[in-house]
Amino acid sequence: MASLDISTPRRVAVHRYWPGLRKAIGLALLAALAFGFIIPILWMTVMSFQAGEKMFQLRTEWIPSVWHFENYPNALSRAAFAQYFLNSGIVSLSVMVGNVVFCTLAGYGLAKFRFPGSGLVLLLILSTLMLPLEVTLVPTFLVIHKFGWINTYQGIVSPLLIDAFGVFLMRQSMIAIPKDYIEAARIDGAGELRILLQIIVPQCWPALSVLAIFAFRDSWDQYLWPLTVVSNDALRTFPLGLVQFGEDYGNPPTEQMAIAVLATIPVFLLFAILQRWINRGFGLSGLK
Repeated sequence: MASLDISTPRRVAVHRYWPGLRKAIGLALLAALAFGFIIPILWMTVMSFQAGEKMFQLRTEWIPSVWHFENYPNALSRAAFAQYFLNSGIVSLSVMVGNVVFCTLAGYGLAKFRFPGSGLVLLLILSTLMLPLEVTLVPTFLVIHKFGWINTYQGIVSPLLIDAFGVFLMRQSMIAIPKDYIEAARIDGAGELRILLQIIVPQCWPALSVLAIFAFRDSWDQYLWPLTVVSNDALRTFPLGLVQFGEDYGNPPTEQMAIAVLATIPVFLLFAILQRWINRGFGLSGLK
């Protein structure tokens, strides 16, 4: 008498429900990872509405029993944070625009033109990623000092106007665009600048959005270089003002958290504005 194979229905059930189970597991892992990134920001935000003594309690009160909204106006009144905010805005927007323009031009040249030593040029550009800012800090400062740009906006902005990662990012994005589009435009008499602006750039919006966010964020959070090149209080950026505010032990720590919360808002706003371009697909090819 033949034995019945009862494992077959189980295998069918596993294969039927496995795609949904795998998706649920992936979503759970992503949710846990996102929570790990969000929890420090959430703690900082909660602390900004607490009383000063609650900062040092072993147990965090995630929902304040008393909301101290006055922490924000009190903190803003203790230093010239409006000026610091304006300085950071000018510097960060200038760095963002500079990176978008110069990295796009460099990426287009490396992606669509072949010349002797192009591979070496790309290698040299990428090699600069291995050099931290501390290595080039003194030579860069001497150059800025020679130009007479100490305690000026251009002194803060100029060393940050182009980044090796941005050049590589734009090059990789433009390589995927078929050369047929460019050749057709050249036959029609279009110049290289027109080809770049009307054919290449519209197909690189996801990469440009990522570059803009990274450039703005890195410049907004930059501390060491502005500290080196700025000694005038009127030109201090937001991170410099925040550190100076924290070094004054008379300022309540919850008010320091309030200033830190305000410092995160511009980056979140920029991401909210540009995220729809990123969601359209970072890896879109020119053909699509």
